[in-house]
Amino acid sequence: MVVVDSSIESKGALQWALDHTVQNQDTIILLHVASASKLGKFTTFLQVNQRARDHLSSIKKNLQIKRPEVKVEIEIRQGKEKGPIIVEAAKQERVSLLVLGQRKKSLIWRMRTMWAGKRSKNRVVDYCIQNANCMTIAVRRKNKRHGGYLITTKRHKNFWLLA
Repeated sequence: MVVVDSSIESKGALQWALDHTVQNQDTIILLHVASASKLGKFTTFLQVNQRARDHLSSIKKNLQIKRPEVKVEIEIRQGKEKGPIIVEAAKQERVSLLVLGQRKKSLIWRMRTMWAGKRSKNRVVDYCIQNANCMTIAVRRKNKRHGGYLITTKRHKNFWLLA
């Protein structure tokens, strides 16, 4: 299962999963979680779900062209707390691997949270890593110049994988 939205981080996580974990005859589930807090005054869940479904259908079509031997499924969930929703979806689908994209925070943001003594805002990723029943991997591209990925799991934090 790969958590997908419109961010570059989720695209990188999907690409990493395709390159490093997905094999022929596997099934990959594209999960999108629509957050209730991001709904505007005039936006409904139906509109958000339709945009998400269109986006996921486009990704599915591209994956089926690139990797026709891999079965692709789409799932959309909605709610306020993304972490518990993702963990529950992984549990219900009995996935063996959950892949999430992880965002690098700016130096100023990291300094401010350290100074204020606040917890990391990467709570969704941390929650999923700590609470999912399956192997959970957070993926972040290191940088364009050196390449590779930073991988975070329950046992490794920011492990650099040059691939």
